[in-house]
Amino acid sequence: MAQEKWMSRGTRALNRVHARLSALARPATGFVSQPEPRTIGSFARGRQLVAGNLLFAGQLHQDDGSGLWAIGAGAPPDPARDEETHGFAWLDDLAAVGDRPARLVAQKWLWDWIARYGRGGGAGWTPELTGRRLIRWIHHAIFLLNGQDTAQSQAFYRSLARQTIFLGRRWKGALPGLPRFEALTGLIYAGLSLEGMERLVDPAVKALARDCRTQISGEGGIPTRNPEELLEVCTLLTWAAAALREAGKTVPPEIMSAIERIAPSLRSLRHADGGLARFHGGGRGLEGRLDWALANSGVKTRHADGLAMGYARLSAGRTSVIIDAAPPPGGKASFDAHASTLAFELTSGRRPLIVNCGSGAHFGEDWRRAGRATPSHSALALEGYSSARLGRIGPRREMLVDAPREVPVQITHAEQGLRFEGGHDGYLKTHGLTHARTLDLSFDGRGLKGEDLLVAIEAPDQVRFDAAMDAAALQGIPYQVRFHLHPEVDASLDMGGAAVSLALKSGEVWVFRTDGSTKISLEPGVYLEKNRLKPRAAQQIVLSGRALEYATRLRWTLSKTVETPVSIRDLKQDGPGAPYAPEYEVE
Repeated sequence: MAQEKWMSRGTRALNRVHARLSALARPATGFVSQPEPRTIGSFARGRQLVAGNLLFAGQLHQDDGSGLWAIGAGAPPDPARDEETHGFAWLDDLAAVGDRPARLVAQKWLWDWIARYGRGGGAGWTPELTGRRLIRWIHHAIFLLNGQDTAQSQAFYRSLARQTIFLGRRWKGALPGLPRFEALTGLIYAGLSLEGMERLVDPAVKALARDCRTQISGEGGIPTRNPEELLEVCTLLTWAAAALREAGKTVPPEIMSAIERIAPSLRSLRHADGGLARFHGGGRGLEGRLDWALANSGVKTRHADGLAMGYARLSAGRTSVIIDAAPPPGGKASFDAHASTLAFELTSGRRPLIVNCGSGAHFGEDWRRAGRATPSHSALALEGYSSARLGRIGPRREMLVDAPREVPVQITHAEQGLRFEGGHDGYLKTHGLTHARTLDLSFDGRGLKGEDLLVAIEAPDQVRFDAAMDAAALQGIPYQVRFHLHPEVDASLDMGGAAVSLALKSGEVWVFRTDGSTKISLEPGVYLEKNRLKPRAAQQIVLSGRALEYATRLRWTLSKTVETPVSIRDLKQDGPGAPYAPEYEVE
C-alpha cells in the first residue's frame, strides 16, 4: 500500500513538472492536416448544456454565467467531475447541436480553460485526459475556430502544441489499458495534425502497436473485462488507423489485428437491443458508438463458439442472454470490477428485462461500492457475502480479493434449446459451498429455464459447511437469488404470490415462476446509469431460502405468455418528447 501511494504521488509530481515545462514549448501555428470528426455526441445532452444545466459526475449545477470551470469553486476536489470536464467529451454533445448558441458555449468554455489551465495547472494534466482532450479539440477545430480572431486562434494552436509536447513526454505515465490507448491515440492525432509535431508520430504508433500485442488478448478481450472499455479501445484504434491512412501512412499490422480480434467480441457482448452488457463497471455504451465502431472496423465475422472476454452468450429469436462466465479481473485491473460471477442479463427485442444494477461510481463512493457487490447483480448471493470481497489499496482504490478462481463452463445444445452450465468457488473458503448455475434458452427465445445449486462437494468442503451451520445454530445458511428488473418493466405478483408477471412497453408479457422450494418476493431495486441525477427506482424478484444440506437446489422459469405474439412491432417511443428525450430533467 505504501509503495502504491508513493508511485501515485510520484506520477502526479512528474505530470505537474512536465505540464509546466510544456508552457515553454514553441507553439504550432496551424494544421498540416485534420482528421475527419468521428466522435458522436448526444443532441439532448448538448441542449441541456446550452440551457445551463450542467450534469457532471451525477451532480447537477446551474450555470449562472460563470461557465463550466466555476463548478465546485471552493469545494473539495472531485476527481470524477474533473475527469468528465477536463476530458472535453462534452464538446461532442455541443457539436451534436451545432448551432450558434452551442458554438458560443463551447468557445467560451474552451478559451476559459486555456486562460485558467493552459500553462500547466489544474487537474486535467494527466496523459489520458490530455489525449482525450486533444482528440476533441482537433475533431471540432472548425466548429471552435468559426468567427474567432487571430489572437484567439493563436492561443488555440499554442495550447494544442503545449499539450502535445506534454503528452510526448508523459504518455508512459498512463496506466496500461484504456488510459494508455487514449494517451497514444491523442498523441498520434496531434502529431499528424499540427505543424512541427510530425516527429512524435512514429514513436507513438510503435507504442500503440506494442500495447495492442500486450493488452489485447488473442480472443479480443482486455484485462478489466469491462465491455464499455473494450468498445472505447476499439473506437480509439479505429480512429488512429483512419487518421494514419488519411495522412498516407501505413497502419501497423498489430493495430489492424487487434481491431479484427475485438470486433467479434463486441458483437457477442451486444444485446438484442443494440446495447452492451453492463458488467464490471461498464454501461450500455454511448448511443451510436457501438454501431459506428463495428461498421468502421471492417470486420464482419462473429466470435467463435465459446466465451468472449469471459462472457457466454445465448441468443434465439428476439432474446439475448449474456452471462459473466469467468473469474473477475484481478490486481490493478480490478479497481472497477464487480463481484458478478454467473450473473446474467436478458433482453427481449428492444427491451431489457433482466439487468444488473450497473456502476454507481457517478453517485458517490457508497453507491460505487454497493454497485460492485453480488446482490446488485442478477445472481445468487449468500446473505452478507459477495462472491468476491473488496480490499483497499491506497486512499481511493479498492481491488477485488478472495475472488472465484475456478469457473468451469460448458455451452451445449439441449433437447429444446441452448444450454449454459457454469459454477464458481467464491463461497468455498467461507462456507464450503460451490455455486452452480444452469440456463436453458428455448430455440424460439420465448422461454428461459434456470437452476441454481449450492453444493459442498469434497470432504473438506463439507467440514467447512458444518462449521458454518454450527455458527448459524443449525438454522441453515441464508441465501438470495436476485433478478433485477429494468425500470421500464411493470412487475406484479400473480397467482396468489406464486409467480411474477412482467409487462414490457413493447406489449410483451413474461411470467416468472419457481418450483416452490423458496420464498418469492417482489422488492424495490435501483438501476444505476450515467447522465442521471440520481439512481432510477426499479424492482427486483428475490428468491430467499436456506441451505440446510450438502446440496440445495432451486429451479425457476421465465417465459412469454401464450398471448404474446411471435413478432411484435415495437413502435413505442422511449420517454417524453422522443426521439430527442432529455437524458435528465431539472426538478
